[in-house]
Amino acid sequence: MDFNISFTPELPLWVIYTVAVLSGALVFYGLAKQIRGSFVRLCAWGLLVFALFNPAILREDREPLKSIVAIVIDKSASQKLNNRQSQTTSILEDLRSRLAKLDEFEVREVEAIDNSSLTNDATTTLFSSLKSVFQDVPSEQIAGAIFITDGQVHDIPERAADVGFNAPVHALITGKADEKDRRLVILNAPRFGVVGESQEIIYRVEQSGFENTDNPLEIIIKFDGKVMAIEQIIPGEDSNFIFDVPHGGKNIIELSVEADEDEITPVNNRAFTTINGIRENLRVLLVSGEPHAGERTWRNLLKSDGSVDLVHFTILRPPEKQDGTPISQLSLIAFPTRELFVQKIDEFDLIIFDRYQRRGVLPLLYFENIARYVRDGGAIMVAAGPEYALQGSIGNTPLNSVLPGLANGQIIEAPFKPRLHEFGTKHPVTRGLNGWNDKDPNWSRWFRTIGVDVQGGNTVMVDEDQNPLLMLNRSGEGRVALFLSDHVWLWARGFEGGGPYVQLLRRIAHWLMKEPELDEERLTANASGKSIFVQRQSLGEKPADVVLQGPTGDDIAIALTETKPGVWSGELEVDDIGLYQATSDEFTALAQVGPANPREFSAVISTTELLAPMLKELGGSARRAAEGTAPRILPVRSGANASGKGWIGLSNTNASVLKGIDRIPLFSGLLGLALLLFALTGMWLREGR
Repeated sequence: MDFNISFTPELPLWVIYTVAVLSGALVFYGLAKQIRGSFVRLCAWGLLVFALFNPAILREDREPLKSIVAIVIDKSASQKLNNRQSQTTSILEDLRSRLAKLDEFEVREVEAIDNSSLTNDATTTLFSSLKSVFQDVPSEQIAGAIFITDGQVHDIPERAADVGFNAPVHALITGKADEKDRRLVILNAPRFGVVGESQEIIYRVEQSGFENTDNPLEIIIKFDGKVMAIEQIIPGEDSNFIFDVPHGGKNIIELSVEADEDEITPVNNRAFTTINGIRENLRVLLVSGEPHAGERTWRNLLKSDGSVDLVHFTILRPPEKQDGTPISQLSLIAFPTRELFVQKIDEFDLIIFDRYQRRGVLPLLYFENIARYVRDGGAIMVAAGPEYALQGSIGNTPLNSVLPGLANGQIIEAPFKPRLHEFGTKHPVTRGLNGWNDKDPNWSRWFRTIGVDVQGGNTVMVDEDQNPLLMLNRSGEGRVALFLSDHVWLWARGFEGGGPYVQLLRRIAHWLMKEPELDEERLTANASGKSIFVQRQSLGEKPADVVLQGPTGDDIAIALTETKPGVWSGELEVDDIGLYQATSDEFTALAQVGPANPREFSAVISTTELLAPMLKELGGSARRAAEGTAPRILPVRSGANASGKGWIGLSNTNASVLKGIDRIPLFSGLLGLALLLFALTGMWLREGR
């Protein structure tokens, strides 16, 4: 119990002070004149003034409280490397055992995970977690804290006073003292680039713990999972890689450096960046073999797109038709065949032959060059009419080597509604066309189709008798589309309600120009927060489930569910930040959880150096506990030395909580009255002698 004295005067203070001053003056006068009894008068008047203050003894009933100790467990991604997780578990169990034997301490534990979902970077924030543990604890009850970490902490305060309490803080460091690590860093990379134009990435490889840093290292550079280049660089020096943006949309560029067998982790040996490819105006050559009702449909569609530079020629009079009409009345310019199909053919992104037939305008050698243009990565579309089934068909030229179907001589003229083939319901070009249903599509009829013998590619649209209507084919690096009807213009004119001609024709054009979103076989992976979404497109049966490789090297399977024809999707919640690689069959995709170059992996070698200065200022220490054991723990007085060889100290605060107070007045009742009468009587007797 604690004892204190309190004063609760019954009279106003000015009255008590007046009495004290007057009595003090009388006493001082008596002492100065050496009047007999002055000392007794001093005691009597002093007791009287003291009694006027109404003193009382306070007896406090207190219950002792345990001192609070915090254990902050680093659960960031770097703690999962190089067996640190098992070390952390072993150290934690040892700490619990040792602290359980000290009754004066109450232990609180908190896990500090990375905060990548809260900030733009992923960091290890042990001191913030420590504050959250002590937010409801009075500072005088805090005994101290113990960190279990690899030492890579990103929220170390600048001053000890910023910690918020005065008690020792210790760090038990996991990992080993002789660790090695190699890290690849992308220093500068463009976010956007024009397709076909050069861009530059600047990168560097940093090493820690390696003795020889002059040996060149091999860098593998991949575009969308395919190896594009292998470079040799010197660690520590900035290097660059110049490349042409391969295609429109998202281009994923991955750089990786060879791993050393003694490295603690290869997780930061690769990095990636995403560049959005932007196409300049697309150059399209439209060659119409003759004027017809559907010609304007193609022209209007292409001219309405501001990103298309259209070159359009219509052959009004073939060479065999010589009727004497002046050329000036037939065309504005002559058809520059050599310039278009030999000299500048590679400048076009797409060539469309609209109801074109051989009439001696283009020599066979030119068609051979067009086939070469396709195999080298070009794109052509053949919109066929009756001429495709005749002797002058372009199918009877060297171009037939890249066409998916060759005419068999049939011209089928009967009303029908175009339908989607089994592949068409899955193919990105035709999947989900507006108005489609498998019973009765909500679009108008057509009246003509051309019969062909299939020799390759995918048939995605058919007539009601399953005759091919739209065929798509890959040849070499290029692509070919074959439209076996010239009645798409009926949809454009709104006949019987029309149909989705704009949607269909634009998808065909974008597929021909290799937009990744329209690829038949494709795997994508995207991250949102800590969730990774994967999507697999395929024309075949159910593809293999996705295997997701995390930044720590662990493989996780993601089951796929068909969400719509030809599309399978899956989702997984992950714990670690970093780069994830998804694999399904031969396809790969990358997804980044958290920032592209997180601080959490910028330095992964365990160290005592970052924490040691601050912990020393707080009276604690930073030491390695690589063998998974904790040092001895001793209670120490506040302000005393709290660390030594083989032991750490925690403050024994002797904190307590007040349960009740007993008040005992000193001058109340008969006892107080007797004391005052005794003093006054003594004063009177002494002065009356």
